[in-house]
Amino acid sequence: MPWDVTRTTLQGMTNIPPPAEELRILDHELWQLDARRAQLLARRIWLLNVLRAAGPQTAPAPAPGTWPPRGPRPPRPEATAPGVQNVLLVLGGVLLTIAAIAFTLVSWGDMGIAGRAAVLGAVTAGALAAPVPLLKRGLRSTAESVAGLGLALTVLDAYALHEVSLAAVDGTGYAAAATALLAALWTAYGRVLGDLRLPLPAAVAAAQLPLLLWAAAAGAGDHAITTALLVTAASDTALVLSAPVRSIRSVRVVGAVGAYGTGAFGVLAAGVLTWDAPGPSAAARAAALLALAAAIALGAAWRAPEARAALGLASAGGLIAVAAAGGVLRTVLPDAWTVPACLACAIALLSVRGAWLPGTVRRGLFLSSATVQALAVAGTLPLVVLALFGPAGWAAHAWSGAPSDARDAVTVSAPWMSGSESAPLVLVAVAGVLALTFRSGALRDLARGGALLLAWCATLLLPAITQLPYAAALLTHGAVTVTLLAAAAHMPTTVDQSSTDPRRAALLPTTALCLALLGSLHLVALSLASEAATLAVLGSLTAVFAAAAARWKGTSIRAVTTAASLAYATALACATGASLGWQPQHVALLVLVVPAAAAVLAPRLGDRVTTLSAEITGAVAGLLAIGLATAEPPFLSLVLALCGVIAAGTALREDRRQVGHAATALFVLAAWVRLAAWEVGAPEAYTLPVTVPALLLGYARRSRDAEASSWTAYGPGLSVTLLPSLLAVWGDADWLRPLLLGSAALAVTLLGVRHRLRAPLVLGGGTLVLVALHELAPYLAQAMGAVPRWAPPALAGVLLLTLGATYEHRLRDARRVRDILGRMR
Repeated sequence: MPWDVTRTTLQGMTNIPPPAEELRILDHELWQLDARRAQLLARRIWLLNVLRAAGPQTAPAPAPGTWPPRGPRPPRPEATAPGVQNVLLVLGGVLLTIAAIAFTLVSWGDMGIAGRAAVLGAVTAGALAAPVPLLKRGLRSTAESVAGLGLALTVLDAYALHEVSLAAVDGTGYAAAATALLAALWTAYGRVLGDLRLPLPAAVAAAQLPLLLWAAAAGAGDHAITTALLVTAASDTALVLSAPVRSIRSVRVVGAVGAYGTGAFGVLAAGVLTWDAPGPSAAARAAALLALAAAIALGAAWRAPEARAALGLASAGGLIAVAAAGGVLRTVLPDAWTVPACLACAIALLSVRGAWLPGTVRRGLFLSSATVQALAVAGTLPLVVLALFGPAGWAAHAWSGAPSDARDAVTVSAPWMSGSESAPLVLVAVAGVLALTFRSGALRDLARGGALLLAWCATLLLPAITQLPYAAALLTHGAVTVTLLAAAAHMPTTVDQSSTDPRRAALLPTTALCLALLGSLHLVALSLASEAATLAVLGSLTAVFAAAAARWKGTSIRAVTTAASLAYATALACATGASLGWQPQHVALLVLVVPAAAAVLAPRLGDRVTTLSAEITGAVAGLLAIGLATAEPPFLSLVLALCGVIAAGTALREDRRQVGHAATALFVLAAWVRLAAWEVGAPEAYTLPVTVPALLLGYARRSRDAEASSWTAYGPGLSVTLLPSLLAVWGDADWLRPLLLGSAALAVTLLGVRHRLRAPLVLGGGTLVLVALHELAPYLAQAMGAVPRWAPPALAGVLLLTLGATYEHRLRDARRVRDILGRMR
């Protein structure tokens, strides 16, 4: 390495090892390359031997170090050869079929009876016989196409036979016989030629029509046609279930489609007949059809090889059975009890169990029962919504007079729904099923929570349905709320500790608490109709939730009850003030009792979550009091001051020192509102009460932390007073304010210079300069009036020349000033 390389260059270069070490590294790398080359050569020899053994037509491998020539790749076909063949055969068969139809329908009259019979017979026989030699030659696709043409020609033969020889026969009856005969012939043809896949599915498709056409031809009624559909569906089901697994798949597919199609139409028709039946006998006849459909579905589910299909069939069978029983019961029961009757039938399905019944069938019946129960509960939801949210309409008619009964209390803004007398029974029944069905297992807690919800909805509807007196309805809802709170308070001690999920174990008490809160809100809305009821309900809820919070053992839920108690206490204060005829600003003083009580009770509640909940609720009540007093500034000042006192008392606690800032802000706002009420317009009266505490806090901070910036310590306090006063100076023609502001700015500037503080120096100096400009502005305007017009441009030119000549020196001066300010705090 040259000796004249600089030290800076050496620091940026890579460290090179000594020659002996570098030689060792190179030898090691060369040895690895030789080993890798020997491995690749051995692999190449083996590949060449494999290619030679494969035959001489295999292209030899390219020489080492060369790449095979890259030529244009042949275009990849988008369709396979069998696919193209099948398309051509299908198109040919379709065209021949169309030609045969045209020949039969259009050109039929140009030939005699013998010629027409000979042509159709010869063509049909030839088309049906042609697949035999084709199959022997292995042309299966061609044979399928020609066989399809032959099957289509048999349909035309049947049509021609009717038009020529049997024109007097009824068309519908002849079609029924013809489809049955064609189905039999096609089945025999498919079995004789077992290699063809088309005849048997075509025979199954043709077999869907004979019974339906026969019933239509016989002029049978709706019940007979429905029976024909269901019998056809049963036949298709039997065919699908009895067909061997290795049989033609298309036969099972066509049979399944036919079974589902005819079965669905049959069930729909039977359902319409059942629910439109005028009496029990007609309903029983139609219900027998539904029972037949249910038996078909359940039998198919029993024998179905696939569990998914069996589950769906069993569910459908259970639903059809419930519809059949409910359709009969509908004719002998009032309209309001139709849903409970269907629900009872669905619940009865749950009792169908036993080892003899397949598991998929049991699960399907369970799902059908659950579906009916869900639909029954969904039918009660509109009534539940009306009963729950209907009393909210009393907010627009508060204290207008108590209604006569509970139904009038919930229908203040919406009409009552007729035929809903059985809704509580439906809810209670489903709740009982949930509680009894899931007595153990992973879903037990969820089921119990749902059962509790449904039972609460039933109690919500019961007073309005029975038209209880208004006072009795209030007592009933209040008792339910208290019961739920008591139950929720004791549930954590009685929950089964064997539950694997603690969150699910806490679901039931949480549900009870949520329902208690919702019920209390409903009770408050219901009590708005009467002044005495409102005061009594709010007072009772305040006491009840306070007692629940005192006895509660759970942290999070105890916090909720504490907040609810304080919220209802706030509402009670507002209602009491309105009852006494007080103005809103007077009511605000009564509302402040709640934040004061929250501030006193919060540190004694024991846990952090409950304490925070009480404090937040008290703060919201304080904001409400401030909003109520907004219309009267003197009262608003008093309310703000009292809120500041409450916040200052809270700030005395060790863990709530930060609330002191809020207390200071409230006191300042109270002073400002009082000054505004006295019509004080001087900005210093508003800013000095803020500046003095802010400067004291800044001084205290600088005393504890000498490294703290002066902008953080003194900047806010000085800006609050200097900036508004400066704005006032420029709009003030008197001399006293500029003098006082200039003196204060000069003192601030000198203090900044004395203590080398950046914020006082910049703010004080800037304010002093602007005040001086304000004082000199009249004289400058007068002087500018006496100066010739050419003087300002000349002065500007001289100034620019001077700045240009001393540019570098001015830059050094600016940097020096910047460095001086930068060294200040």
